[in-house]
Amino acid sequence: MSDKKKDDERSKKTIKSEKPKKRKNVSKALLKPSKLFSAPDFPYNNRELSWLDFNSRVLEEAFEKDNPVLERVKFLSITASNLDEFFMVRVAGVMDRMHSSKADIPDASGMTFTKQFEKITEKAHEFSKKQYSCLHRSIMPALRKQKLNFLKISELNKTQKQQVDDYFEKLVFPVLTPLAVDTSRPFPLLANKSLNIAVRLLKDGENIFAVVQVPSILQRFFEVKSDSGKSFVLLEDIIIQKLPQLFALYKIQACCTFRITRDSDLDIDEEADDLLVEIEHSLKKRQRGDPVRLEISSKSDEALRSFLVDMLGVGDKEIYEIPGPIDLTFLSKFGSIEGYDDLRFSPIVPVDPPADFYGCDDVFRAIREKDRLVSHPYESFDSVIKFINQAAKDENVLAIKQTLYRVSGHSPIIAALIKAAENGKQVTVLVELKARFDEENNIVWAKKLEKAGCHVIYGLQGLKTHCKILLVVRREQDGIRRYLHMGTGNYNDITARFYTDIGLFTCDEQFGEDASSLFNVITGYSKPPVYNKMKVAPTGLRAFFEEMITAETENARAGLPSGIIAKVNSLVDPEIIRLLYDASCAGVKITLIVRGICCLVPGIKGISENIEVRSIVGQLLEHSRIFIFENGGQRKIYMGSADWMQRNLDKRVELVFPIEDPQLIERSFGIINTMLRDVQNTRVQNPDTTYVLIDRRGKKLHNCQSEFSENAKKALAQKKSLEINEKMFKPMMAESAEEKTNK
Repeated sequence: MSDKKKDDERSKKTIKSEKPKKRKNVSKALLKPSKLFSAPDFPYNNRELSWLDFNSRVLEEAFEKDNPVLERVKFLSITASNLDEFFMVRVAGVMDRMHSSKADIPDASGMTFTKQFEKITEKAHEFSKKQYSCLHRSIMPALRKQKLNFLKISELNKTQKQQVDDYFEKLVFPVLTPLAVDTSRPFPLLANKSLNIAVRLLKDGENIFAVVQVPSILQRFFEVKSDSGKSFVLLEDIIIQKLPQLFALYKIQACCTFRITRDSDLDIDEEADDLLVEIEHSLKKRQRGDPVRLEISSKSDEALRSFLVDMLGVGDKEIYEIPGPIDLTFLSKFGSIEGYDDLRFSPIVPVDPPADFYGCDDVFRAIREKDRLVSHPYESFDSVIKFINQAAKDENVLAIKQTLYRVSGHSPIIAALIKAAENGKQVTVLVELKARFDEENNIVWAKKLEKAGCHVIYGLQGLKTHCKILLVVRREQDGIRRYLHMGTGNYNDITARFYTDIGLFTCDEQFGEDASSLFNVITGYSKPPVYNKMKVAPTGLRAFFEEMITAETENARAGLPSGIIAKVNSLVDPEIIRLLYDASCAGVKITLIVRGICCLVPGIKGISENIEVRSIVGQLLEHSRIFIFENGGQRKIYMGSADWMQRNLDKRVELVFPIEDPQLIERSFGIINTMLRDVQNTRVQNPDTTYVLIDRRGKKLHNCQSEFSENAKKALAQKKSLEINEKMFKPMMAESAEEKTNK
């Protein structure tokens, strides 16, 4: 053994690594093989691999030269953020099961957890290479053409170097904390997703190691003066260049950047005495979860690499060598730099008010007149905020009840609920504390709502409450009336700007009865009722969808009109997929618009030849769920919060509601038809599960998201024009006796 290797081995033996953790116990229910899964007899694409295919579709948008370059930058950032969450939750889950005694249980695709992990890592490594190929070969050259440059330290001129020196001394150096690793100072517990620099130093002929964390509180890119355009230097490059100042007594042998992704799926005891306290404790453990991925600079020093691998206990397949800046999520902020609006999509600005609410100062009166439909972000989310604000102030409003899954950091919805409680309304709010990665935010809001006097429910044991519903109980001349808002998306004013969602306002009495019953189930011990119109999980939604799909199958066999159009975020549930295959074999034409995961495989002769799967990935994130059933010629349309996944149908409180107003039915069909005309954002899934852009030959380049925006503007303009005409030709009438009395 060479002296160098002996030194390396000696240094390893004297350093304590992260203590190995036991994999968390996996629920027996999760490991119990379903009869459906035990012998798969139908095509079923693995969920995790399908998700990676979805992220590849997002990456294609980063490669797309027709997209403005700063939008391409953002798409690349989104793929990195998506991948982080995928590893923290999905890959971590597969690894948990892979290390359990049930590792050989196959999923519906026939793959064991061990096989899944092999396929996932193979595909993820390939995906990572494509990300950096996109960055170096496509995006960076395009940025340089626009005089936006990322410079290496060696490329800086004298003035720029001085600027970097000043920045380091004044702002960076004071917040840095070099962490030595030796016999008295064990390897630090590094935060999940933090960017770090590993350093190998030489002391008395022996290797010693240290870690420097790149401060997340500072912006990742620093602008230096440039003769033309803008130039930037990465923060980690600045720190690496200044390492000699941090380790003045040692000789620096090598350094490399690295980043750890940890298992972040919370292990919550839902039977704890206080769920809020239990989740707070679990959140602290998230930063200490087992490493599931180590990203490290490619061509890094071998001794440093071995040191990190030993300290973190990661296997070869969990190591990702990165040929560029680690953690591309920083590109999200870079894509928003000021002064370059011409390098971004034209913003989709919501019309305010929505056409359906134009001229309606009194929201309650507007909803009494007819059901109202609002499509976000093409139409302003302020219509929802106005509804709850008016309810908070109205002296005739007795109670407000609402479910909250994800809300913004400065939520006007929360502010309105607090104001309502202060005004003496009875306010009941279900805040879902188990909403993944929003737990901390929701805990803060739950405490504030409680402090204001609201009745706060933290969720239901064993279930996540994912439905989107707001109920206002109002006293009126003819008695109590219930006003509702039901939606496909969260009560989040920020995400409502770039998530496509639909909301329905109604005061239909049967809907009101259903809403009251639903809240009684959520807040108390009421028995789940037979709902008039709503379809609610986990008690009846699966049965409803299965009945509707089966009915289409029977109609097709009887020669009656049949067909299914469904727009969802994910299609995973094996039984739904089996029924869709049965319907296809019976001749039912099925069109599925699935943004993300799709485990169904279309276009297979004799199985799914009547099924088409589309995916729309564009400027906005498609989020609405819409279901249309031909129903023998009497079409039925439903919207709601539920995807076709086991968790939505069996393990969540979900809500799907019918659209019944004739005008709104026509409008809803128009929404789907516009999506089906899209040839710019749409990809079609092949029988081999690959996706290709829809054939554009001979077709007008329809972009459904742009068309929805234009349609919203036209609808509002028409309402305004109609109002002007009505005023212009309004006859002058003598005042009635009632009007004189009111004066």
